[in-house]
Amino acid sequence: MKKLIIINGPNLNLLGKREPEIYGSQTFEGYFENLKSKYNNFKLEYYQSNIEGELIDKLQEVGFNYDGIILNAAAYTHTSVGIGDAIKGIETPVVEVHISNTFSREEYRHHSYISPNAKGVILGFGLKSYDLAIESFY
Repeated sequence: MKKLIIINGPNLNLLGKREPEIYGSQTFEGYFENLKSKYNNFKLEYYQSNIEGELIDKLQEVGFNYDGIILNAAAYTHTSVGIGDAIKGIETPVVEVHISNTFSREEYRHHSYISPNAKGVILGFGLKSYDLAIESFY
């Protein structure tokens, strides 16, 4: 059974409350329970932090012994050379995910430090972006 982890960055703990017109009204924890049921042929884990260093620590911890990482680094996508370097330094493939279409938003959201080292990028499909990322590991 393939082992995948979803790693979410800053403010994604506020899903369901924060800007529902962009991010929807469902909490990620509720959605994650649906993912585990739907994709029961994978061992799915979930981690969230608002702290850049903790995200880097988690990537390094799982980056050599998991089958895949689904990363929504949120705002750190556009600012963190450190997270980009962490992905470059690990072996586990990473799929970059965003709930919103970052290219339809502010100009600063059009650049990613994650994408150059990611297996792929999925954005703009709401929470369904996570489903698509999981399916890329079949």
